[in-house]
Amino acid sequence: MASRTAADVLEIRSRDADRTQQEILAAATAEFAANGFGGARIETIAERAGVNKKLIYYYFEGKDELFLAVLEQTYADIRAAERELHLESLAPLAAIESLVVFTWRHYLAHPEFLALLNSENMHGAGHLKRSPRIRQMNSPLIEDLAKVLARGTKSGELRAGVDAMQLYISIAGLAYFYLSNKHTLGAIFGIDLMKKDALDERLAHMTAVVRRYVQAD
Repeated sequence: MASRTAADVLEIRSRDADRTQQEILAAATAEFAANGFGGARIETIAERAGVNKKLIYYYFEGKDELFLAVLEQTYADIRAAERELHLESLAPLAAIESLVVFTWRHYLAHPEFLALLNSENMHGAGHLKRSPRIRQMNSPLIEDLAKVLARGTKSGELRAGVDAMQLYISIAGLAYFYLSNKHTLGAIFGIDLMKKDALDERLAHMTAVVRRYVQAD
């Protein structure tokens, strides 16, 4: 068996470090989502990840830095998934409708994302405000959506004057409010908002609302 070179050892250590950091981020995501930033504990995250808590401080320095890393990773994940929609290759109205459907389904599949946003909003977005990566990740999406709107206006399919950022906030808000308030809304109206037919009805409503807003008269 050939002996390992110094480069081999460095590569193995790098892979191990990457894997360990991903395991810590996964454990931290679960802990922060379950207990919020204030209630999460580094000791519990270490136990979840199966590592010594000193290793968490080595890679992430502290709880604030770890929470920010978790937020950045969750945003990176959703932005990467959105890029797979290839909005630029779709007809303008179809592109917008696909973004509505994607946003809804992503939020449903990743309740931890909503929980993390709730926690960060309670802390005034103090972590995200320190992150230049967040703005860099979100800007391309708004630019792509603006291009879709411009194409639609030019073709006559979409009305003029729709602001890309406002449209995206509305799409996200239509999904976010329903899911983040499902328990209180369900209690008020006496229905299970998470049943399949209720979820299907909500998606149809969201899509219709957005479609009617952006379509040309």
